[in-house]
Amino acid sequence: MSEPGNALRRVFAAEENSAAALGEESLGRHAGVAGRMFHTPVLATREMLAPGIADFAKALTDGINVYRTMYFVSVLKIDMVYVAAILTLIGIWDVLNDPISGIAYDRSRTRWGKSRLFLLAAPLPKYLATTLLYFAGVFFPNSDTADPRKIIYVFVMLLIENTFNALYRPARNNFLNLMTPNPKDRINVGLVMRYANILGTRIVFIFVLPIADLNAHGVTDISLASVFAVLAVVAGAAGMAGSMALAFGARERVLLQPKPADTRKALFYMLKNKYAMRNFAAGFATAWYGTGGYSWDVVTQMEIMGGVIPSFFSNLPYDLVNIASVVFVPLAMRHFGDDKRKGMIFFTVLDIVRSGIQCLCGILLIHKPLWFCVTFAVFWAVNAADNSPSSVIEAEMGREIADYTEYMTGERPDGTQGLLPGLVMKVMAPLNALFTVAVFRWSGYNPLIPMGPYSQNNFAVYQKAYFLYVFADCLPKLVSFIPLLLYDLVGEKREKMYLALNERRAMVAARTGEEVQFLGRDARQCVSQ
Repeated sequence: MSEPGNALRRVFAAEENSAAALGEESLGRHAGVAGRMFHTPVLATREMLAPGIADFAKALTDGINVYRTMYFVSVLKIDMVYVAAILTLIGIWDVLNDPISGIAYDRSRTRWGKSRLFLLAAPLPKYLATTLLYFAGVFFPNSDTADPRKIIYVFVMLLIENTFNALYRPARNNFLNLMTPNPKDRINVGLVMRYANILGTRIVFIFVLPIADLNAHGVTDISLASVFAVLAVVAGAAGMAGSMALAFGARERVLLQPKPADTRKALFYMLKNKYAMRNFAAGFATAWYGTGGYSWDVVTQMEIMGGVIPSFFSNLPYDLVNIASVVFVPLAMRHFGDDKRKGMIFFTVLDIVRSGIQCLCGILLIHKPLWFCVTFAVFWAVNAADNSPSSVIEAEMGREIADYTEYMTGERPDGTQGLLPGLVMKVMAPLNALFTVAVFRWSGYNPLIPMGPYSQNNFAVYQKAYFLYVFADCLPKLVSFIPLLLYDLVGEKREKMYLALNERRAMVAARTGEEVQFLGRDARQCVSQ
């Protein structure tokens, strides 16, 4: 009988055919190409732009989805209880749908690569369902909060959207990992994606808030239902264009083992990734948590600040600094070097402190719109200053964690890697929905009252709304701070991991006779030697 310690080591230790298990004699066979894979950028400009186009489409969709609950409750006029029930049922469906989609992606091996089939097949139904979802306000222009037609329509569109999104998401999110093994390449593409994200998000914000404010003041009578429908059409078209740009404008260079790992093993490969396990534990600890699901930013800007004009000037410093923050990325990379842990710890602490002070100032000045707007502008600009550095560093840290799984297992279970955390979160969805409804009711906010300056006629309601907007998300940040303290994939340890990982990739290419596309002819010659 094996001892418990030996059993644990087998569970958490590296797989026999992984890069982590390679001996010293094996590691030197392709040292030249392995080193150049890690140190030499290989992406052409066209390839660097393709993920940016896809991220622009994602930003448009995410920007619209920021207002999704507001759309359901205030525009489509569905009771918040029904909205929570719909989202819970969708969460239950995802428990079944996500594993099937993730396994299908991980087992995909085609002559065109791992991801292209999904990038071509899944986006059309996904974005079509998203577009039709935001046409519900046009199709059902009534105020019946319990209209079964609206409820069923929203449920069906969300069901279709989530079904095909589960197929599309792994291919899109992990494509950059397969495009290049070079960290500098990935960070540069991250900058392009950051620019695209800013542009896509601001396009949505520019339209929704001003039109809502002009309607409230009687200047215009443009239906918000029509605004959402038009934005959804634009987002859907951009989503298809972004998918085609990825599918035909970029290629996969990272070669995978020809035969994927057994699904039963791959489902539990997260157990061999201590970094992923820590993040999972942090996420599980806050899976029940929510901020009420409503668009508290809209409430802040339209009702506390007083409308689109004061909101515009209050957010202008943020918008300018947010765009300029991209120039801080090289500075942050030089300052923190390869130790992304220090960078993320610094940015997380800064964000929590800033959020706390901003929230306190806003609550105390809730009855003084001018001073409220001034303090908001100052603190929101401070918040924007680290947006690009923190997002680029965090994204690359996530890619390193995914690469660590391949290092420990020899496989890239990107589709199934997040299933265990995802399934746990879905199981917790009913509790999260109940908490969300409770928080929404705690706020005291009545979404049926037309938006206008202090239209709720209750300062306490706005203090709670502002708290939910600015500071409530700090609890998950505090919990996720713990894995950051334990992250040690830095410096020499990180470089050794990548050299071993690239060595194994070159060995796979040499065994299978596949073309090594990392660095062109020089790489093929190196592998053949």
